[in-house]
Amino acid sequence: MKNIEYLITLSDIIKRRRSEKSEKSYTATLMENNELLTKKIGEEAIELIISTLANDKENIKKEAADLIYHLMVLLEKSDLNLDDICAELINRNGVSGHDEKKSRK
Repeated sequence: MKNIEYLITLSDIIKRRRSEKSEKSYTATLMENNELLTKKIGEEAIELIISTLANDKENIKKEAADLIYHLMVLLEKSDLNLDDICAELINRNGVSGHDEKKSRK
């Protein structure tokens, strides 16, 4: 399995954890507690920023992994998946980031 393919495996694991008891699964706990999930996303994003400003490549890798995991939990909780996100990115291909940002509500 290529490393990038693991995101599909992780997505499947997160989907399965959704139906487990929160006492047994951290992922299920996050799914049940929107406040905790959103706080964790914010926390991981801040830790990634700090690591980036410190140019700490090893910590950037770890914090990015934490952020991606928590983001994937949020996607599953929102009934979205990586295909949905990829489709959005494909739609933006060739569009200036400045223009795309202006087009949002």
